[in-house]
Amino acid sequence: MNKIRSAQIAVLALALGTGMALAHCDTTGGPIIPEAKAALEKGDVTPILKWIAKEHEAEIKTAFAKAVTVRAKGPEAQQLADQYFLETIVRLHRAGEGFAFTGIKDEQPEKIVQLSDQALAAGSCDDLIKRVQGHVGMAIREKFNKVAEAAKNKDKSVEAGRVYVAAYVEYTHFVEGIHAAVMSAGHHAAADAGPNPHAAHHED
Repeated sequence: MNKIRSAQIAVLALALGTGMALAHCDTTGGPIIPEAKAALEKGDVTPILKWIAKEHEAEIKTAFAKAVTVRAKGPEAQQLADQYFLETIVRLHRAGEGFAFTGIKDEQPEKIVQLSDQALAAGSCDDLIKRVQGHVGMAIREKFNKVAEAAKNKDKSVEAGRVYVAAYVEYTHFVEGIHAAVMSAGHHAAADAGPNPHAAHHED
């Protein structure tokens, strides 16, 4: 999950009312921990290297080898070795994304990520799109109505004017955030597809 994806999730998380928790790969309910545990059981690090940036590959291989050796010495040693390795892989994964390691959290990912994963498991994003569109639409409408209502009194006093400005800023920043997330995805898709000589050039 890179920083652009994090920004997109932040906007959608706000719309879904789930807060600003951007990370999910450092949770026990995320995708890394189960795969790392399975890798330790099988003694094969290869399936989890995809979660690590290339520059951290040697470090994670060394940590994995140490963990496999130590965990064979008994239940207590296994527990300590597993914890050491799980913390190492999550730390290196987050480092590759430019985030600090703040520990492994025993919780489920934020709702939008759960819905995203469910869509992948189902092989269709249709339901996800409908739900996100509905929530984003309701969030925009709520913030719009708040501005419209505040606008009725914005010139009656300085305090009323400040209430209007606060609502206006919240509304416009929210819409701008959604636009930025959508456009960032669109620009990447356009770049992958190559230049389109028939596309009209315009600036926002």
